[in-house]
Parts: sequence; structure tokens; C-alpha cells
Amino acid sequence: MVAIQTISACAFSISLPFLPLFIQQLGVHPLSRVEQWAGILGSINFIGAAVCAPIWGTLADRFGRKSMVVRSSVFGAITSALMGLSGNIWQLSGARALMGMFGGFSSAATALLAGVVPGSSLGFALGWMATAQQTGIMIGPVIGGFIADRAHDYRAVYFWSAAGIALAALITVFFVRENFERKPHGTGKPPSSRRQLLEILRHPELAPLLIMLMLTQVTALALAPVVPLFIQDMVGASPYLATFAGAAFAVMGIGDLVASPWLGKRSDEIGYRRIVLICLIGAGAFTIPQAFVHNIWAFLALRFGVGLFIGGIIPTANAWIGRLFPVEKRGMVYGLSYSASFGGMAVGPLFGGFLAATLGFSSVFLITGSLMLASVFWVIFGVRPAEPTRDWR
Repeated sequence: MVAIQTISACAFSISLPFLPLFIQQLGVHPLSRVEQWAGILGSINFIGAAVCAPIWGTLADRFGRKSMVVRSSVFGAITSALMGLSGNIWQLSGARALMGMFGGFSSAATALLAGVVPGSSLGFALGWMATAQQTGIMIGPVIGGFIADRAHDYRAVYFWSAAGIALAALITVFFVRENFERKPHGTGKPPSSRRQLLEILRHPELAPLLIMLMLTQVTALALAPVVPLFIQDMVGASPYLATFAGAAFAVMGIGDLVASPWLGKRSDEIGYRRIVLICLIGAGAFTIPQAFVHNIWAFLALRFGVGLFIGGIIPTANAWIGRLFPVEKRGMVYGLSYSASFGGMAVGPLFGGFLAATLGFSSVFLITGSLMLASVFWVIFGVRPAEPTRDWR
């Protein structure tokens, strides 16, 4: 599953950096309209995923998590190919929306893994899945740039993306084993999906953790549209502007890559709550000073520090959530957790852009860092301090 996660993340991210350029290739002008459409297309995928993730999670509990991984990969390949075949911006928008609605790979893969590894190793396993995803995201754009330069056509990038996603589906079919058995509900009628969903949502720890996941994604992605412009303001007309902008994202990814498995392992040993609190404090402490630096190297060092800590929040929180429920409910549970995450991903860039436009670049770092620190108090007072009392596999 770690290998499949890497291939899938790589295939999906092959095309992401070239979306604005493909929009221009479709005839959208001027640049202001390209920027508007890039923002819309970036959000529409996450909105569709946020709405539909709980549905796919419910189906995963009924029919197996492996089948949902394969289904999401097949639909991902189809919609990527449709994006490459798009003749205008509206067709591209429709394909992006369908990709979000019929996706669900991350939640299904997480539920599949959570159903086969021991509960005592769940944090470690999800940490490696986060590392795999980050590795794919770092490799994908490099491969996509090579393909685009060789083909001189951005459509080719989307077809290669579809091929990579289809490869992930095939590997899942032939190499992933899942002994899926639906739990019997006795002689009576099994509870409806709506009733099961309401029972899960009534858990006193789940809602606060979902809100924390959403806030984490909002604060993390709020910086994405701001960082390149902030670096441009810092270094001026430097010939290495693009390199510095790319490095600002790369060093954060490297920090995430390094820390996720180690933090996942520590969460299994000392408790999920403690690791989440440490990561929130560390991420906030490294984000706020970025507003005041005027040296690119100091800025990159702070970005690396953020990556070290923020890389442990999502897998640790998902391990925490998984341990709250038995295996047969984890598909629906992880559908909800990824719905919250995707909601934060959709809101984050819009939130960051609004702050930058109204209060300036520095305000984005100050406010998002403060929100990370405020989340510490949310976890302390909003989530019960007790760890799960049952060792659900």
C-alpha cells in the first residue's frame, strides 16, 4: 500500500502544476481570468471530494476497502483522461468536479490499512502512508515537467497521469490482499447507513478531531498562494526567483518526509494526543516568525521546521480517530475525516488569498500560525484527554 500510495500521489500530482498553463492552452485570456479559473478548478475538486467522501466510506464498510481503492483509481484514471480530452474550460471544470466526486482513494487506502495492521502500530503505518504521499507529490511535478517539455502539449501530461493511476489500480488488484468480512448484525434488520453515521458522529471525541483536521488543512494551504509572492517581494528581481519559490515548498515536503514515520511511531508509544499537541505547537512556532524574516535562507529554514511538525498532525490524528472505532466502521469514519480534510483544503487557499489581499502578506503567516497555536487549546479543552480504552484492531 505504501508503494501504491506513492505511485498514485505521483500520478495525480504530475498534472497539478500545469493546470494554469493548460487553461491558457484552452484559450482562456487574459491572465486575470486564468488566475480566477485556476482558483476555481483547484477548489472544485476538493469540494466534490468533501461532499462524497462519507458516501464512499460507507460503501467501503459494506463491500470492502480494497474494492473502493480500485474503484477510486479507475475513476481517477478516467477523469484524468477526460481532462486531457477537454476542448474548453467548461469541460475541464466538469472533469475536475467528477474527479473529486468519484475519488476517495486516500480515505479508502487509509481504511484498508487500518483494517489489517495491529492497532498498536496504526500511527506508524499511517505515518509511512503520509511519507509515501509526500514522496509522490514531490516526484510527480518533475516527471510532468519532463513530459510537457518533450511533448510540447499539456494534454499529454493528463494522459500519462491517467496511465499512472491505472497502474496503481492494477497493482492493488493483483498484490493487495484483504480478508474482508462484514460483521453480522444478528437476526434483526441491520441499521441504516444514516443511523450508523449518526451513531459515529455522537462519539464525544470525533467532532473535535474533525474540526482540528479541517483547521490544520486550512492553515497549511492558506500559505500556498502567498509564499511565491512573498518570496518575490523578499528577493526582488532575482534570477533565482522560481528556484527559491520551488525550494520553499520542497523543503517543507522534505521535512514532512523525514518526520512522518518517526512521529507516527512515537504516537503509538507515547500517545496520539501528546504528539498532536507537540506538532501543533511546533508548526505554529515556526510559522509566525516567517512574517518577520527578510532573508531567504532563514525563510527556507523556517519552512523546513514547519514541515517537520505539520507532517505528524494528519497521520497521528487519523490513527487516533481509527482507534476510537472498530474495524468494521473505519471506512465510514475515514470518509468523514477526509471529508473534513478536503473541506479545509478547499477553504485554505481562498482564506489565504483574502488575508493577503486585505491585510498584506505578513498577516497570513501571523494569523495562520496563531490559529495553529489556538488549536492546541482546542485539543486540550475540546477533546477528552483519555486514550481509547479498547485496543481495536
